[in-house]
Amino acid sequence: MRAAILTREYPPDVYGGAGVHVDFLVRELRRLIDVDVHCMGEPRAGATAHPEKDERLDGANSALHVLSTDLTMTAGVAGAEVVHSHTWYANMAGHWAKLLHDVPHVVTAHSLEPQRPWKAEQLGGGYRISSWAERTAYESADAVVAVSEGMRADILSSYPSLDESRLHVVYNGIDTDFYRPDPDPAVLERIGVDPSRPYVAFVGRITRQKGVPHLLRAAREFDRDLQVLLLAGAADTPELKAETDTLIADLRATRDGIFVVSEMLPREQVRQVLTGALAFLCPSVYEPLGIVNLEAMACETAVVASGVGGIPEVVVDGETGVIVGYDPDDAAGFERGIAEGVNRLAADPDLAARYGRAGRERAVTSFAWDAIAAQTVALYESLLR
Repeated sequence: MRAAILTREYPPDVYGGAGVHVDFLVRELRRLIDVDVHCMGEPRAGATAHPEKDERLDGANSALHVLSTDLTMTAGVAGAEVVHSHTWYANMAGHWAKLLHDVPHVVTAHSLEPQRPWKAEQLGGGYRISSWAERTAYESADAVVAVSEGMRADILSSYPSLDESRLHVVYNGIDTDFYRPDPDPAVLERIGVDPSRPYVAFVGRITRQKGVPHLLRAAREFDRDLQVLLLAGAADTPELKAETDTLIADLRATRDGIFVVSEMLPREQVRQVLTGALAFLCPSVYEPLGIVNLEAMACETAVVASGVGGIPEVVVDGETGVIVGYDPDDAAGFERGIAEGVNRLAADPDLAARYGRAGRERAVTSFAWDAIAAQTVALYESLLR
């Protein structure tokens, strides 16, 4: 069998959970079947890269550049027996390939445009285009993969006309050989973290989805001995950047030990950051699964996370971490809950260590990529019968 994986992200250009998912899924799929990867951007090993900028569209909304790239991807997958698209960026390429080449189209849902209305702030009218592309692909796909039961429910809520028989739950996975405890302090020393004091960590982009402002407001009430380390990429919009910068400045005015790293660190260094933390913080207001929680758990680190989407299917409250209820109408209560969860672990490092060990065990036994790849191939085969 030959499958074509369609994605925006592929190593070394990976900036989000969908890219991580594709990277590790492809590694395991290639042990089982022939796989061609079509990605967007600059040429790279292991994939056919399609330029993401069309000079004929200079100055146009970025969504139009995406659709232009989808056209070249559609042409490039001729010969594949099944196409599998990831995120709205590649969904239309998968849909067009289904029509043009008469092959099954599988969509993996990593997020949903109707669940992310704040993207209109970032994309303008492009958000309406991305929403159209996603809806068209999902409602026409031969199979839609949800990465959690929470995501399955969100898909049915967002696209009620979707035939449930075409909807399948296949969890995200984690490479527990790579994501493992790594106590090397080199990256922490370079950042300036005080090794004599505990710290909590966040890793992710600064988007409305990730809830960073909630974390920064909650941090005002963290145990005074705790340091806070944010590996946080550039904000999506100038407005969010201004809000985040103000909150960071306010926090630094009231306590020390606040570190923000905006550069994208190599995975090996992220692993060190996760390993050394007392707890990993995930204050997301929307999260289909939250693969970064799995990465932290595999590094034997406790997690304090919001109880949204698929997160409670990964982080077991009172066993591998603390789940904090999220109510969009009670931001103060959510932030107070984050602070209480963090402070509980700061007051009882042994409890944090127990959560970390249990998290590692759960990551190893329940989220292995080889099993996920086997489920994915079985789905492909069912569509070709």
